[in-house]
Amino acid sequence: MPRSVNAVAARARRKKTMKLAKGYFGRRKNVWTVSKNAVEKGLSYAYRDRRVKKRSFRSLWIQRINAGARQYDMSYSEFIGKVNAKGIELNRKVLADLAMNNPEAFKAVVDAVK
Repeated sequence: MPRSVNAVAARARRKKTMKLAKGYFGRRKNVWTVSKNAVEKGLSYAYRDRRVKKRSFRSLWIQRINAGARQYDMSYSEFIGKVNAKGIELNRKVLADLAMNNPEAFKAVVDAVK
């Protein structure tokens, strides 16, 4: 009996990976074995960095709140401690946005916790 190969499915699978490799440099974009490895690596980085993005945004918010709080002679930790003690339920994302784009509202929050 002749050997049966499902070339249609194999080609479709390769096409899917090659499509993901579009825009890569050199052989990564058009050589199957190289592009397969590059795409696998890229997808694993994408998975990891979706989580890292959350960390880096939180870090950015903390820096912005710290800069805003220091204008009113408070450190970040002191400010956040007082916000939590007063029961003000504004998260870091909102506080950072206030500190950047709405300084009057941020000053009102600082006055409320002092």
